[in-house]
Amino acid sequence: MPIAPETPLGHCHALQDLLRLIELGGPHLRPQRLCTVQVGDQQLDVIAVSMGRTDPQAPTLGLFGGVHGLERIGTEVVMSFFSSLVHRLKWDRSLHAQLDTMRLVIMPLVNPGGLWLGTRANPQGIDLMRNAPVEATEPVPFLVGGHRLGPALPWYRGPADHPMAPEAQALCQAVGTDLLGAEFALALDCHSGFGLQDRLWFPYAHTSEPLPHLAELHALHRVHEQCHPHHHYIFEPQSAQYLTHGDLWDHLYRLSLTTGADSPPAPLPSAFLPLTLEMGSWLWVKKNPRQLFNRHGMFNPLIDHRHRRVLRRHTPLLEFLMRATASHSQWRPQSDDQRALHHRQGLARWYPEQPRHKGLVRP
Repeated sequence: MPIAPETPLGHCHALQDLLRLIELGGPHLRPQRLCTVQVGDQQLDVIAVSMGRTDPQAPTLGLFGGVHGLERIGTEVVMSFFSSLVHRLKWDRSLHAQLDTMRLVIMPLVNPGGLWLGTRANPQGIDLMRNAPVEATEPVPFLVGGHRLGPALPWYRGPADHPMAPEAQALCQAVGTDLLGAEFALALDCHSGFGLQDRLWFPYAHTSEPLPHLAELHALHRVHEQCHPHHHYIFEPQSAQYLTHGDLWDHLYRLSLTTGADSPPAPLPSAFLPLTLEMGSWLWVKKNPRQLFNRHGMFNPLIDHRHRRVLRRHTPLLEFLMRATASHSQWRPQSDDQRALHHRQGLARWYPEQPRHKGLVRP
């Protein structure tokens, strides 16, 4: 269900399509309005939809898009996959069997005001991916790494000592409610605009240090390589490219390390693994240089056949993440020895300058 690439924003289509799919999914879906944002005389809802198991500890996959309103292709990838699932609910018993073992959370329009206006930031000029209360521990690139100079410049973090923007709080609420209490959770946040190749980034963005669940991420990377040996993604920590202040996924991942202390024990040690799909929009510009003269063309494929190809291109990844979530106990390292092995292999792959024992903890 692509949003027509020739429309400059596609905001009406996206919200209307989401509401239509919620109606079509009927009792199988559990929608929730997390907040409402005002854009001129328009009120736009930020909506999350869950499906599958309701047990708070059930393994959960979260799919997110539209954090940056200008990067509408992220919303479209999530919406296209969601549309497929909703239509499959009518006939696909294997999908129902899968959802009996897991929960799926869909939030395709995190920043509807930015999508409406065609801006990276929300209507107040705040970049939601620089808005969390996380300070980088190492130097960040000027402006790009987040700043507080004012909303007239991109990558604005928002005023110091203010609460996070409502849209950022809504995303944190969805993740906190449905993902952080699960025995295992994956999140994929879909973006575009960096490089010539699609990348899968994992935390951290505020430091070049490895995160405590490096072993689990390496195990996930390995099973993806085994199942999809000809995939086109570069799998790496975001810090391999640049560091930033205020990264929402760093904030939520750090919260996950302290969540659940008073909860009933899960069957396995909990793990929350947030990933960011950064679609390489420079490739679309390279193939169609005229997109340089269109602000939306810098972040989205504008030619129809290329647009459709991008929507197809990432479906295997989203399906893999669903299966990996439902079957996490089959590929996750279970023992301390297995975790230590995957941790060393992860350090060798992504942090060659780090001591091989660095950062290994029991989650």
